[in-house]
Amino acid sequence: MKTNKISKAIGFLLILSGILLFAVLFVPMWRIDLDAPQYPEGLRLLIYPDKLGGNVDIINGLNHYIGMKTMHTEDFIEFKVLPYIISFFALFFIATGITRKRKMLYTLFTMFVIFGIIAMVDFWKWEYDYGHNLDPGAAIIVPGMAYQPPLIGFKQLLNFGAYSIPDIGGWLFIAAGVLALLSIVLDRRMVKKESKLKVVAALILVSTSLSACSVSPQPLKIGVDNCTFCQMTISNPRFGAEILTAKGKVFKYDDISCLVTDMATKKIAENDIHSIYSADFCGNHDLIDVKSSFFFKSENLRSPMAGNIAAFSNKDSMNFYMNSLSGEAVAWDDIIK
Repeated sequence: MKTNKISKAIGFLLILSGILLFAVLFVPMWRIDLDAPQYPEGLRLLIYPDKLGGNVDIINGLNHYIGMKTMHTEDFIEFKVLPYIISFFALFFIATGITRKRKMLYTLFTMFVIFGIIAMVDFWKWEYDYGHNLDPGAAIIVPGMAYQPPLIGFKQLLNFGAYSIPDIGGWLFIAAGVLALLSIVLDRRMVKKESKLKVVAALILVSTSLSACSVSPQPLKIGVDNCTFCQMTISNPRFGAEILTAKGKVFKYDDISCLVTDMATKKIAENDIHSIYSADFCGNHDLIDVKSSFFFKSENLRSPMAGNIAAFSNKDSMNFYMNSLSGEAVAWDDIIK
């Protein structure tokens, strides 16, 4: 049966991801480092989920000379909503890990990726706005110059080298996403493995069913096979018989009377019997199903174990021997009583 639950190990990964996201609330998510000769120690802008940090005042002072807007935490609506969004995803991760519902995992991952894309687009737009919307009355104006920091990586801005990279919170956020992706990959592999096992089980079941449906009699080897009941070597091909079980096992007899006597012992359960065959008294003595056979009993037949019953594939053949040998026609149900 297909389960809608993910494994406990995957659930643990998701809970761990939720804990990592809660940690994001207390550390900077992104940083922009500025290097210049006049600032050998460098300047750093830290972006937390709810505020700006680092050398904000010094950077604002420098930005004022080139016409860039000054940055203040209260100017960004993102800082008001981002902590709630991160908390929501942290709880979503933990809830998914606890409930282990596969549908929740895929919904969570889709929403998380979409949010990540939207967040990066919003960040790029913020950088573009601050780098391009310059004050025309600024003290320093370089025609055609824009000061948009890189989204990620390095960019030269006048005499400043700007590095934009994730900080601790950003790496934790990325780690949570990677763990979510890993959870999906592992889950899909487990599902495929389960599917393969189901296919193998189905093939085994079909094979077993087909083998049961394809049970067929085995030719009697005269002078080689022994009777299951009396252990005598089967020597006369005209009186042999067989019992076939549902599992394909074959019991051979040199006389119908041996078969009937063996059935009476109940060594072979009645429910296990798939079919019963007897040798055709005429022709090549092929084995024929007793349900479609005609039987003739006569003392003159002289069968190996004195059962003196012969089977025929058609009634005309039986009538021919009845006219030449004294005896009577008998039904299979009467023979096995």
